[in-house]
Amino acid sequence: MNARRFIILVGCLLAAGASGTEPQQLRLWPGKAPGSEQWTLAETVTTSPTGDRIVANVSDPTVSVFLPDAAKATGAAIVIAPGGALRILGFDNEGTRVAAWLNQHGIAAFVLKYRTLQQAARTALVPPPATGPRQELTIRNANANPAPDDAVLTEVLHMAVADAQQAMQLVRQHANEWHVDTARVGFMGFSAGGGVGVGLALAGKPGTAPDFLISLYGPALQDVNVPTQAPPLFIAVGASHFNVTNGCLALFAAWKAAGKPAEIHVYDGVSAGFGMTPRGLPVDAWPQRLLEWMAARKLTSM
Repeated sequence: MNARRFIILVGCLLAAGASGTEPQQLRLWPGKAPGSEQWTLAETVTTSPTGDRIVANVSDPTVSVFLPDAAKATGAAIVIAPGGALRILGFDNEGTRVAAWLNQHGIAAFVLKYRTLQQAARTALVPPPATGPRQELTIRNANANPAPDDAVLTEVLHMAVADAQQAMQLVRQHANEWHVDTARVGFMGFSAGGGVGVGLALAGKPGTAPDFLISLYGPALQDVNVPTQAPPLFIAVGASHFNVTNGCLALFAAWKAAGKPAEIHVYDGVSAGFGMTPRGLPVDAWPQRLLEWMAARKLTSM
């Protein structure tokens, strides 16, 4: 094995995949991840009221491998980046549960645990009480980053994109073993994970660029200069998700202005992230819309 791409198996500690077996969890870097060598806070895992795991203080990025039954495998693969404002990761609702659904449809899934902001005492992601009407962001160059001047958070975003690049390269390196078509490896990001996915696509690094990009309520967190080889883009977002709706619309518009394929679904009556949690609303059908889009682009079969 190439020492520069040394991958260490660290255990099978996460929830069971669709096959009923524990997923492999693979480290992305041979030693400490570059740029965060001095981070010392321990990773934490808590459980939400709905029973989903929330991961914080990630300094050792990994991917968890969820493979479909061989008889169902289509060759398509997706790296999944959960959201959490670059501070936490909604690891199940926007990660392992998505992976299980993809496996049911013959798609290999890889849940990315990317680096997050180090926080000695994590606080809830709840905005302070409003003193007046909230103002939507003024979005320029499709950049919907709500804290563009936060140098520390920007550095974390760059680290997360680097982790995503490692994950994409890892999947392609193991394509034969995992029965993956190297030309059908996509990236799916939720919320801030979508911003990581956009950064991945904009970087265009050989061997790491996604063949298709899926953003679930994840606008760009940086200026968007759509590359010549930009992948097809699928977006789903609530119609009244503060700052995020307009950010996703701007991202869609940037892709279309560059003449690149893009599809967007804006769901009425939705003002926040939804993940795999049913709401009894049309937004519950977003996974089916995604599957139809992938089949239409011949990325997988129905």
